[in-house]
Amino acid sequence: MERLHVFVFYEIIIIMDKNIDLLLENPVYVGDRPAVEMDLSVITYNTRSAQIKKLSDIGELFSYKLNSGLSWINISGLKDIDSIKKLGEFFNIHPLSVEDILNTEQQPKVEIFNDYKFFSLKTIQQEKSFNHDKKKENGQQDEANEFIIDQISMVIFKNILITFQEISGDSFNKVRRRILEDAGEIRKMGVDYLVYAIVDAVVDEYFLVLSHLESDIESFEDRAIKTNDKKFIEEVQEIKKYLFRIKHAVSSLKDNVQVLTNRGKFFQTDYLRPFIQDLNDHLNNAVVTIDHYREWLTNIMDVNLSVLSHQMNKVMKVLATISTIFIPLTFIAGVYGMNFEYMPETKQVLGYPIVLMGMGLTALIMVIVFKIRRWF
Repeated sequence: MERLHVFVFYEIIIIMDKNIDLLLENPVYVGDRPAVEMDLSVITYNTRSAQIKKLSDIGELFSYKLNSGLSWINISGLKDIDSIKKLGEFFNIHPLSVEDILNTEQQPKVEIFNDYKFFSLKTIQQEKSFNHDKKKENGQQDEANEFIIDQISMVIFKNILITFQEISGDSFNKVRRRILEDAGEIRKMGVDYLVYAIVDAVVDEYFLVLSHLESDIESFEDRAIKTNDKKFIEEVQEIKKYLFRIKHAVSSLKDNVQVLTNRGKFFQTDYLRPFIQDLNDHLNNAVVTIDHYREWLTNIMDVNLSVLSHQMNKVMKVLATISTIFIPLTFIAGVYGMNFEYMPETKQVLGYPIVLMGMGLTALIMVIVFKIRRWF
């Protein structure tokens, strides 16, 4: 029996190994949006010059492996999996890293291989306006300003940086402009500084998004005491959900930056240590800001619920007042509505108007008393 169990267990291991090998040989794109067509660009630069090129085929990138200067290869769009596999084989990128590039829903990570280093992070490309009233005033549709979280994967060689993005369009134009216009120290530094510049641009984008969200939250605060719209709470919950996603992206990057600080092997020079520490401080501030926004939104929800409760209490007070006024009137009407034969008042000529006047006087006295006591 033991031999049988061992044989079955060994067979399961073999099957699992075959499945893993098959998965590594045939990676697939995993993401929350359809993969888009590939867009290739290369920036080559040194201390004297820099140029940018748009390429049409992945095979044109192979010549840059022997380039004496620094090269930044940017690949936007992960639809052409075969081309990404070819690129990985040519640059000796591990199949696990290729799988990480194509799986955009996994946790960002930092890894060090023999020939290169791998670093992935989440970037927020655009903000989404949650102020529906403001959008209606401006004639905007709900689809405007879509909130997009994109994964950036970086494969870092000695003189080459390859970045992979899910979609076209990013927040790196300032970095490109600094390279092409020779602004600052970026052309005098190595690939490590370029990696830092890209991560710094992503962090700046985080704060830009948070700034836009702050203006939306301020508008929520103004609406909280004025609106009784049922959609208001849904809108607040929506922005809280996106803040949670932003916090997840920021926290993941903060953890990875902390790893960069602790791992001395990741960067080739200690020159970047204060810059990385500054990045870490900014990310800590971003996390604190997000927590503050979430608490702020919770307080806004509490205020709105208090306003709704107060409005409901006012309605209930009016209804209770009306009901209280009609209690003695109902009693009087009930007494004189009884069909007894001997009721002296019913025989009087003025009995009916006297009873109506008494009921009206009773209601008037009760209203005056309620007003004096400020019950409504």
